[in-house]
Amino acid sequence: MSAQVNPVEYAVIPAAGRGTRFLPITKSVPKEMLPLVDTPAIEYVVAEAARAGISDVLLVSSKSKTCIEDYFDRDAELVSLLRRDGKDKLADLAERGEALAKVHSVRQGEPLGLGHAVLQAKSHVGDSAFAVLLPDDIMHPTSELLAEMVQTRARYGGSVIALMEVPEDQISAYGNAAVEETEDGGLKVTALKEKPAPGTQLSNYAVVGRYVLDPAVFGLLEHQPTGAGGEIQLTDALATLIDLDPAQGGGVHAVIIKDRRFDTGDKLGYLTANVELALEDAQLGPQLRTWLKSLDLDGNQ
Repeated sequence: MSAQVNPVEYAVIPAAGRGTRFLPITKSVPKEMLPLVDTPAIEYVVAEAARAGISDVLLVSSKSKTCIEDYFDRDAELVSLLRRDGKDKLADLAERGEALAKVHSVRQGEPLGLGHAVLQAKSHVGDSAFAVLLPDDIMHPTSELLAEMVQTRARYGGSVIALMEVPEDQISAYGNAAVEETEDGGLKVTALKEKPAPGTQLSNYAVVGRYVLDPAVFGLLEHQPTGAGGEIQLTDALATLIDLDPAQGGGVHAVIIKDRRFDTGDKLGYLTANVELALEDAQLGPQLRTWLKSLDLDGNQ
């Protein structure tokens, strides 16, 4: 363990991608603002950070996504009008986003990879530990994964990644990790590889879009050569951190995802997330379940 483990004070959300898999809507609406039932996907991510005790969130964004910042800003006029008209429940909804966290933003400029996006947070984060949450990975609203990762960093120091087990034929789509169990029951990462070619995987453990990082990662990213896909890969910098002296912020541990996760990076994952979350909604769920049961195998009523 490093001599001093500083607390996790910031969350960084890389959100500069163009969302081309969701065209044409993403020509004008950021993918992160598409609703899951009645809540923008990005709010689920910010709420997850808030549940882990992180109240300072930095969006790594682009010039076409200012509406995300607007969503988390205060609209005093709207709230005042709603409360004047006795629509307090609607006013509370209008204030919900701004109450979760203080949201800041910085622009990535050009899409040079996840490692490059994370590097844009350096001037905001400084020498503090920070979480990285990829907005295509939506954890269920009851998930405590990030809080567990924060606790794991407090226990071991260094950085922490989230892993899930995937079929062998899917591992090439992810960062890939080899792990070993520590004497006290934790998981230490011993090797990392970004999108391994078939037959070269380290294990069936895939790196999923949640990280808790020591600020030592910034020094590595500043000099990180391009990796898979010609991009600056965060996985490559983490692979270096594995063997770095713990006193210098080295060491990487892992937490296995046990909670429900939705992959909203493609249309089918987005649709299934909407259905599952709507079925759990107290008002919509019973009616939606009845309607779904009324459909025949061809999807007709």
